[in-house]
Amino acid sequence: MIRAERPLRSNFQPGTSRWAVRRAQWRALGLSEEEMARPKIAIVNSSSDIAICFAHLDRIAAAVKEEIRAAGGLPFEIRTTAPSDFILSAGRRATYILPSRDLIANDIEVQVEGPQLDGMLLLASCDKTLPGQLMAAARLDIPAIAVICGYQASGRMPDGSHVDIEEVFLHAGHVAQGAMSPERLTEMTEHAIRSPGVCSGMGTANSMHSAAEALGMTLPGAAPVAALSAAMWDQARAAARRIVAMVHEDLRPRRILTPAAFRNAAAVVLAQAGSINCIKHLQAIALEAGVDIDLWRLFAELGPRVPVLTAVRPIGELSIEAFEAAGGARAVMAELGDLIDGGALTVTGRTVAETLAGHRSADPAVIRPRDNPFATTPAIVILRGSLAPVAAVAKVGLPRPGRPRRHRGPAIVFDDPAAAEAALSAGRIGPGAVVVLRGQGVRGGPGMGGASRLVFALDGAGLGAEVAVVTDGQLSGLVNKGLVIGEVQPEAAEGGPLALVHDGDVIAIDIDSGRLDLEVSPETLAGRARGFAPPPPVTDSGWLSIYERCVTPLSAGASLIDRARSR
Repeated sequence: MIRAERPLRSNFQPGTSRWAVRRAQWRALGLSEEEMARPKIAIVNSSSDIAICFAHLDRIAAAVKEEIRAAGGLPFEIRTTAPSDFILSAGRRATYILPSRDLIANDIEVQVEGPQLDGMLLLASCDKTLPGQLMAAARLDIPAIAVICGYQASGRMPDGSHVDIEEVFLHAGHVAQGAMSPERLTEMTEHAIRSPGVCSGMGTANSMHSAAEALGMTLPGAAPVAALSAAMWDQARAAARRIVAMVHEDLRPRRILTPAAFRNAAAVVLAQAGSINCIKHLQAIALEAGVDIDLWRLFAELGPRVPVLTAVRPIGELSIEAFEAAGGARAVMAELGDLIDGGALTVTGRTVAETLAGHRSADPAVIRPRDNPFATTPAIVILRGSLAPVAAVAKVGLPRPGRPRRHRGPAIVFDDPAAAEAALSAGRIGPGAVVVLRGQGVRGGPGMGGASRLVFALDGAGLGAEVAVVTDGQLSGLVNKGLVIGEVQPEAAEGGPLALVHDGDVIAIDIDSGRLDLEVSPETLAGRARGFAPPPPVTDSGWLSIYERCVTPLSAGASLIDRARSR
């Protein structure tokens, strides 16, 4: 019989009720006495037939089960909801997307904490799976390790030009404005995706995969990786062996998820010009881990100090394959040098400094050294001002001639994305305007509606460089078009200044000074505020209703931790 190196919480006292009924269940499953004494490992799997992001996870789950058994563990596969942004966005104005993250965390809590399993192997895929999994790991604080299950292969059009899901998403907005034919878009959809896995650009999924490595929650060298590649299989099997050892060592997430770890993750996201969505996900994970840190302030603090060392699509022209070959997140961390806290612990049981020893970029043209970056100004900018007293965020990209960094113009206000797109099609949005799309925040959505379709439609109409967008909604991690300010806090539904904007009010945006201001007198705003009434609930039943009533403000990670305690 395998004896645990320390007492396991899953090994109940013989003769007790919970021991007896569980033993009866597990004997009926064919488990032996010896197997039932092993460390019990949850394989957290979001497999689904509904999206290509998850289509390969069952194969990975089967392989890591074998490896866990060989390492002396007892694997149990559990399933969670499987959110793909491009699939879930069809219903309820795309508001199921962010709330799916918290549903994943709660799925895991029920299925791991209920039976008192000993550890978790997290199969990370599309955008919301890894943040939800890490939130659960931090909440439950049992040994956990993330397995990066890889990015999809993008394609080529018959004329040899590159095409991926980002370009399909972007050009759908062009079709809506008559700038591309539906036939051409259809042809793009035929060739954009060539394998399972997450979007191939530096969108939210690949950004969060790198952030997880920087947090210390993956094996070194895990991100990014091509789905079903030899490197992915090696990482998955090594992680399966490691999680059994972590249970014996009692190496828990809250020893790893420290303030230093979150600083490292923020530095890597900035250096990779990653997705702005990482900020709220990292904030939610920190909250679950009991770490008192303001990620928006951290990004604002580190932004001017952390150079941009790589330029993967959509921020630049580099491919994710080239980035992986150059060393990925581990090489970025190594090149950042003293901007990374080497004393932080990782799932290996070693420090970050130990895991980075001897590693540098394998291709300085893809991952550059600090003294020759792609940019010294941040690609992600946190703004504050009279229109965003708490924060707002912009993905401004690399400095380029003609790319706007300031804008001052009259507001044209919409409370619904469809109304904004209709106004654009009717020619009611012209150069110089600031399009305000409000009521899209975590409560107003509920769950943060997206503004990306509007942004792409503006680009298709030739107004991307001439019209600014300001919204309390979220933006796709692939968005990199025009001057777009997202996640304005406080949101309109909470009575933030965005709720008080009228058509024609002048809004001033200054990226270099980090300002977002509404040029309306305090007296006028005070009068408008007295007339503000919170909007009625958007939903009256179901998951979104629960989310709407319980979700914290974005500044607290948009989580479901008690709203009163989060303020």
